[in-house]
Amino acid sequence: MAVGSRQGRHRWQLAAAVVALAITSAVGPEAAHAASDGDRIFTIGNYPLEARAGNAVAAKEKALADGQQAALRSLLKRLVPVTAYRRLAALKGAHAGALIESFAVRSERNSSTEYIASYDFVFSPEPVRQLLEREGIPYLDRQAPTVTVVPAYRISPEAAAQMPQTFASAAGSDAWLYAWKALDLGNSLTPVSLQPLKREIHADTLRHLAEGDLSQLGALGQEYRSETVILAILEPEADRKKLKVVLAGRDAVQPIYLKRMYRLDGLDLAYTAEFAAGISLAILEGRWKAINVKGGEQIAAASQPDAPPAAPGRFDQGNGEAGPLTIAVAFRGMEEWQAISRQLAHTPEVAGLEVLGLSARRARVTLSYPSGPQHLALALAQQGLILESTREGWLLSRR
Repeated sequence: MAVGSRQGRHRWQLAAAVVALAITSAVGPEAAHAASDGDRIFTIGNYPLEARAGNAVAAKEKALADGQQAALRSLLKRLVPVTAYRRLAALKGAHAGALIESFAVRSERNSSTEYIASYDFVFSPEPVRQLLEREGIPYLDRQAPTVTVVPAYRISPEAAAQMPQTFASAAGSDAWLYAWKALDLGNSLTPVSLQPLKREIHADTLRHLAEGDLSQLGALGQEYRSETVILAILEPEADRKKLKVVLAGRDAVQPIYLKRMYRLDGLDLAYTAEFAAGISLAILEGRWKAINVKGGEQIAAASQPDAPPAAPGRFDQGNGEAGPLTIAVAFRGMEEWQAISRQLAHTPEVAGLEVLGLSARRARVTLSYPSGPQHLALALAQQGLILESTREGWLLSRR
């Protein structure tokens, strides 16, 4: 996909805002809504495209070709559990154009050498299913019940004194809400209904939920008349280096309390908020896949079709012997390794963590996790870590 730079992404956002009434064109009539309700997850909506070339026609052709392939990759990652992502490499040769049923242009802007647009791509469900089943890749094609997400922005007086005006309460709230609105919420594997933070939600209720007191969920659910409601709290740290995001509530799986830190890219609140919102939605999708993907509790085993099932509470290493899990950890530098190792050490239920080897870009660790590898993968995914089963064994890396 040609959306390569931060500057390009922001230019696209500006263009999308300027074109308030988008020009809509499609391969078929009402293409943006062609998928039935049951197949909505096969639509990748509001997907950004951008390309440059020697002339306007070539730029548009390049943007569309690259965008189709990128949208297909997004769809496959939506459907497939994170433990099987590595197996998607087998589908690199799949031609997205042959799988697309229709498309629609939401907005577009071009010059003599550049094309910037936002498209909806509707993929044909059955061919996509056949593609995955032919390779034996586990997937989920059933949406979760809709969850209500309430974006909330908090900033302490200490942090406010250190931050520019773009971090003030009103500006920060707008940036966090926009970050969620920019996501493909309706077509997600876990569809989201965005709701504003109501004045009736007392500041103490907000604080208790932010601190992990889920006894306040009843009041939150009652106010929004929903059993599945999540408060998504964004809060800048006073050190000007990080944003804290808390997801507190209940989704279609079970109650959730997740706290994660995101490094600020300079002082660009909007850019980091977009990234955090995207990861948060991916976490909700991952939780739904973890209990529903074909194979149920054998999600990790499904990514190794020939591996025998592991004994309860033990890991199968792929050689028929159950025991502690050995993981290869990939990282970009020692600072990232230290962060990953801290996350592992503080993951509930992880025990016996031991470093077997360490180099400049890779480490080998062993650990025990009583709930099994699929639940460990879910717990780590909530921290922005990907645990994958590969031909060489288990691999852990950051998103």
